[in-house]
Amino acid sequence: MGASSIRNVALVGHQGTGKTTLAEAMLYASGVISRPGRVELGNTSLDNSPEEIERHQSLALGVATFAWQDCQINLIDTPGYADFAGDCLTALQVADVAVFVIDGVAGLQPGDELMWEAASNQNIPRLIFINKMDKDRADFSAVVEEIREQFGQGVELVELPVTEGSAFRGVADLVTEHVFLYTGNKATESDELPADIADQEHSEHDHLVEDVVEVSDDLIEKYLDGETITPEELEGALRTGFGRATVWPVLCGSATECTAVDRLLEFICHVAPAPTEEPEGEAAYVFKTQTDDFVGQLALIKVVAGSIKVDDVLVNHRTGTRERLHHLLRVVGTKTTPVDHADAGDIVATIKLSDVATGDFLVLNGTPVGEPQIEYRQPVYGLGISTPAAKDQDKLSTALSELVRDDPSLQVVRDESTHQTVLRGAGDVHVQVALARLKRRYGIAIDTEPVKVAYLETLARGAEAEGRHKKQSGGHGQFGVALVRFEPLHRDGGFEFADETKGGVIPKSLVPAVGKGISEAMQRGGKHGYPLVDIKATVLDGKYHSVDSDEHSFRMAGAIALKDAIDRAGTKVLEPVHHIEVTVPASLQGDVMADIGRRRGQIEGTEPISTAEVTIVASVPQGEMSDYAIALRSMTHGRGRFTTQFARYQELP
Repeated sequence: MGASSIRNVALVGHQGTGKTTLAEAMLYASGVISRPGRVELGNTSLDNSPEEIERHQSLALGVATFAWQDCQINLIDTPGYADFAGDCLTALQVADVAVFVIDGVAGLQPGDELMWEAASNQNIPRLIFINKMDKDRADFSAVVEEIREQFGQGVELVELPVTEGSAFRGVADLVTEHVFLYTGNKATESDELPADIADQEHSEHDHLVEDVVEVSDDLIEKYLDGETITPEELEGALRTGFGRATVWPVLCGSATECTAVDRLLEFICHVAPAPTEEPEGEAAYVFKTQTDDFVGQLALIKVVAGSIKVDDVLVNHRTGTRERLHHLLRVVGTKTTPVDHADAGDIVATIKLSDVATGDFLVLNGTPVGEPQIEYRQPVYGLGISTPAAKDQDKLSTALSELVRDDPSLQVVRDESTHQTVLRGAGDVHVQVALARLKRRYGIAIDTEPVKVAYLETLARGAEAEGRHKKQSGGHGQFGVALVRFEPLHRDGGFEFADETKGGVIPKSLVPAVGKGISEAMQRGGKHGYPLVDIKATVLDGKYHSVDSDEHSFRMAGAIALKDAIDRAGTKVLEPVHHIEVTVPASLQGDVMADIGRRRGQIEGTEPISTAEVTIVASVPQGEMSDYAIALRSMTHGRGRFTTQFARYQELP
């Protein structure tokens, strides 16, 4: 099937708006499944992992390919929970259309706004499907007003509901001015509008015509001359504005009742843009890898140029590894159907590749290709993880690598200062789901603990101290004495070592051993057990024995001198401080700043992002930030986001 017949569609929006239910309704309407599954029953085609079934929500993107009339629709259902926004960004990267599923009762919600911003940044054509029009308290007009206020005047109605709530029975098409009334999921079309919406329909039709003719000079001229704009011309104008991402059509219906879902599919096929095709070359983009319990690693790929066939050999642009495409598969959730080729713009899957990860390009040798860059949000929540079984150490390392390979929005780091392996994600749910997958797939026992804070110590004041090491155990003994002046340095001063000895009291060849002993003892920790930093040590005097003194003796002398200095001068604990930038609704600025203050944070400034949002810049001790991702989500109802990076060390009060 050529690119002109393909529609790559991402369903996006806030958690619980009915995206997966809508996907099920589409599959049902197209005849792929005989009965729509229900999210709450855990029997949908796309939410099929044990974690999704247990939580009754989408936790990763799912793909379903099906035909509607003369079109092939590659549908990408995305999770709505903010912790899994990484998969939404991935879907937007390969989709040519984003369908925003908005709750007709709850209205616009934080996840809708965040994903709209992401789609807008990529200039992706967007349409809005107001769902749940059959629910009590559904209010189409109120939701549309809210959407227009948030997203702007490019929002254009192309359908009106025929009544709302339990009486909802169909939609009026503003393009053709026909009405579609449903019995079950079957529609009856008529050009006789119900009396109770006829006036509103005519008014909204005129408003639609007035707005969208602006995409064409010829249509503007015809409109101004008072000529009638035909439905075909109006649809063409919608197609142009939609493709330019300047017109955002609004449709409505009920996914649970499959009402007007066919109208949405019609609109996608007739008005939504097809994928763009690269002029030459042969390349496929691996936009998601998933570890399947039965087939192993499944790679979802979009063909971005040329055509790929079974048994083609392509080169991984990242690794240089040659990969043979043993299988090409059409996907509907976990069900696959083999195909022999896929053309540019198409989405398929393959298995049994040797070494691919999410984000890889598979290309012909020498094929130039520009890799799309997905900017995942910084992981801001972490847990220290380990396995109690020594035999599982290597297994854990491999498992963590595979987790990150499948989901690049996760991060695994080994903090050598605290000797912790830390798994980081977008939030606590993201990390907990990743751990659940890890335990299920690999059968590894996992212990978790809060992320340790890498505290340091430094001397509270200067001191002189003598290190005396003397040991006799038969044969050559060990002897070394060093008098050392210790001074605290400025922050980030590190360790400085100087020699002011005179008269050869310590041979020049052995003086460095004193510094080495001090440096090693600093790493072992001070009074509170944290590594020591920002110290200058100057050797002033010492003693040695011509037979018993050696490098080891003076290393020990240096270490003993440091211990004596710590006892004399005491130490101060230093804590890491992070620079954070928190973007929140302007109305919540005061609450968020007060919370930062309670965390011993220092506000450094604010930067307005828009009339509705502000970024707060602050410094906050790392020890006060362990639960910040959870707290900010609660304070801002999911509308807040932040970035953090290490800034400096400061004295712990």
